[in-house]
Amino acid sequence: MSSRKVIELFFDVVSPYSWLAFEVMCRYRKVWNIELRLRLTFLGGVMEGSGNKPPGLVPNKFLYMGKDLNRLSEYFNVPLKPPADVPEAMFKKGSLNAMRFVTAVQEMEKSGDERVERVSRELWRRIWYEDRDITEPASLSEAAMKAGLSDSEIKRALELCNSQEVKEKLKSATEEALDYGAFGFPLVVCHLNGKPELFFGSDRFELLAHCIGEKWLGPLPDKSTAKL
Repeated sequence: MSSRKVIELFFDVVSPYSWLAFEVMCRYRKVWNIELRLRLTFLGGVMEGSGNKPPGLVPNKFLYMGKDLNRLSEYFNVPLKPPADVPEAMFKKGSLNAMRFVTAVQEMEKSGDERVERVSRELWRRIWYEDRDITEPASLSEAAMKAGLSDSEIKRALELCNSQEVKEKLKSATEEALDYGAFGFPLVVCHLNGKPELFFGSDRFELLAHCIGEKWLGPLPDKSTAKL
């Protein structure tokens, strides 16, 4: 078997489209010959650094986004349901505390990213399915508890949230995404022949598969494999 191709997924749990890409890439990490690296980043910093505008500031984009997410939720089998006040959840409250918390969890990982995956998923579920807060310590603690972290691990992660080390790590990853050319999330960076290839959005999986010499088996590869 040839060496695994390194694929980085830059994401923020405030982004619903990132959730779709996250679930698909996590499903395909065992199907494709890849090494998936989860890159925790701050969408607000990328939007500001790239000069991009959120879809919520463009009325037609905002209306389309709601309908689009309903269709995508069914297609990707991800329980997406926009919060009652999307601008409040995404732009006023934001995700800086949440992403610092997940970054703290990543700092605590001894190997792999299993807990990062679980905690990220629970935070997405809170904001994009249950319409619940992801900014307060109690909210972060509840999400981490559901993800299987112990009380002591949650306490440690909350302490690390405010450390300069975690703040700098999140800032550095955000700057790295901008250096790659990010203007929003999700951003998939595939390293091919020593060069990074960028794929933006949650609708580039067929093209990504083509570029890395793999097959796109749809959003649920396990079901597709079972049919073959």
